[in-house]
Amino acid sequence: MEYRLVIPYALAGLNEYISAERANRHAAAKLKAQIESGIIMLCRQQLRGVKIENPVYMRYLWVEKHMRRDKDNISSFGRKVIQDALVKSGVLKNDGWANITGFADEFAVDREKPRVEVIIEEITETS
Repeated sequence: MEYRLVIPYALAGLNEYISAERANRHAAAKLKAQIESGIIMLCRQQLRGVKIENPVYMRYLWVEKHMRRDKDNISSFGRKVIQDALVKSGVLKNDGWANITGFADEFAVDREKPRVEVIIEEITETS
């Protein structure tokens, strides 16, 4: 079974998080918490009642306004906060090796609608 989560905006990247952390450790924690909070709200709206017990494979489509940020900057921090939010919202049991078998990233540009599309593929014995 597949589940879809759409975050209708671009997320802060790893560079922004590192800059916040260097400026003030508490500022970085606040940035991460704010981003997670927004994603948790989207999980509750879009994935209402979904509680996945089986392992999952995650596919991410990172849609940016332009190509100014490096792909690893976009995806590394983004995956972390998205997966943490999925656990905190109760959609995923955990985000460890036994729970997330892997992930794939794709990238696109849309000046009008930057966003992150997440496909969560539940792995069952019959998959």
